[in-house]
Amino acid sequence: MMIAQLSALDRAKDWLEERRLTWIDLPIWLLGMGIAVLWALPFVWMVSTSFKFPQDVMTADIQWLPQRVTWDNYLKVFEYPVLRWGINSVIQASVSTILCVLAGAMAGYALARMRFPGRGLIFGIFLASLMIPVEVSVIPMLLGMIKIGWASSYQALILPTVGNVFSVYIFRQFFLTFPSELEEAARMDGAGHFRLFWLIALPLARAPMIAAFVIIFTLNWNNFLWPLLVTFDESMKTLPVGIAAFTPVVGTHTQLEGYSVAMAGVTVLSLPSLILFFVLQRYFIQGISQGSLKQ
Repeated sequence: MMIAQLSALDRAKDWLEERRLTWIDLPIWLLGMGIAVLWALPFVWMVSTSFKFPQDVMTADIQWLPQRVTWDNYLKVFEYPVLRWGINSVIQASVSTILCVLAGAMAGYALARMRFPGRGLIFGIFLASLMIPVEVSVIPMLLGMIKIGWASSYQALILPTVGNVFSVYIFRQFFLTFPSELEEAARMDGAGHFRLFWLIALPLARAPMIAAFVIIFTLNWNNFLWPLLVTFDESMKTLPVGIAAFTPVVGTHTQLEGYSVAMAGVTVLSLPSLILFFVLQRYFIQGISQGSLKQ
């Protein structure tokens, strides 16, 4: 018995050494794993409920896994124009994210590498704008879109979301660490700021670019308030706005069925962001770490 315990301890030590963890780091690691599990439980419950029969949703005992599996909830979801809503969301989120990342990269490069009066003040104003609630600006923007005739259009869905301070911040922090030797060599070859940005700086910013793309795409994909206000036609709704129609009405006989269908709809809504993150998670972590460090 003692030999088995010593062998288990040796394996634990080897496991910690392989992952560069110390015994001091172990409680922090366990705490982080516990928080991650708690964070994942609602997602597990959502997916599980989406496969349940209505009468199995509210039970005396918690059923983390459905005892009976049904696909009817997903079939009811696709009775609505979900594909059309999904196409609208893909166009809106993709174009908005590309333009936002590009604008953020250019602004971040200018604030990090170009010398001009008021550079710090401008960046401070950018950061201060984060304290302004989004709800303050949506009504003036909505009135403007209606006045120029852009309501229920792709340009109305896309243009107001192009400006994002987080994109500017992450690129500025990265370009602050940009090697000055490369910049000086490019200048000796006659390159100006425009060529330096497009040919050297931007290609080297792949990691922060992917990190910004993942975060901003997720924000745009899940954006609800602005598409809800600016789209008046059913054909121009985005997926989050359309999925909101599945919300069960409390007190009706279809409430339990509504929960299952709503969970199926939200599961469909969450898949693109999850797939994008898992595919690009390595670059995402690299981009966040590079963007948060200043050498």
